[in-house]
Amino acid sequence: MPKTTRSEAASQTAGNESDAIPLKQACVIAAREVIAAEGCAALSLRDVARRLGVSHQAPYRHYPTRDDLLAEVLRQCFAEFAQALAARTPHENAQDELGSLGDAYLGYAAAHPVEYALMFTDPWPQAAHHPAMAQAAKVAFDELRSVLTRVYAQVPPPWQMAWVERDALCIWAAIHGLASISRLDATAALGLAPAALLRAHVFGMIERSMASEPALNSKTSEKTN
Repeated sequence: MPKTTRSEAASQTAGNESDAIPLKQACVIAAREVIAAEGCAALSLRDVARRLGVSHQAPYRHYPTRDDLLAEVLRQCFAEFAQALAARTPHENAQDELGSLGDAYLGYAAAHPVEYALMFTDPWPQAAHHPAMAQAAKVAFDELRSVLTRVYAQVPPPWQMAWVERDALCIWAAIHGLASISRLDATAALGLAPAALLRAHVFGMIERSMASEPALNSKTSEKTN
């Protein structure tokens, strides 16, 4: 017996206002299926309508353009990503918490390759036109900022924010690179160490690079006060 897709299940109820899956969310489900099967470039409102078995004009009631639909898909992906990061194993030690956050990031990338690629590889709709999408992305990134604020709790305020912002970008870039290499299964082709060893090495380099600089800034602050 053929398996029913999520969009086919949604299409059975998409036209009724009392449905468990209203048309607005059914369009998102169908859009994610299109992206998973054919890539982001193949997404169109017409294809979504066809998958749902509704008129070609029906999705336009909720999403005037393709970018409006894509922005909502991204918003929901970022919300799920933020939830996965927030569900990490907590640690009293801030550096251990940073490692736990990195593991949660890598775990999400491995478990949700389509969503990860959509968020961090494919072009976004213009963020200025889709503030809800941009805000959801910021919430996810703020998980890293919050941990770094704990790491740099002893750094004087004039420098703390600058350190958090700069290191957040550097750490995200490093973990994103590691996730991308792992997702593409490029480690063997490039002759790199196994994933577990790469993880330990990258995390170790991040920790070592952060170890002395906050203390140095603290001493600089003491001398200037």
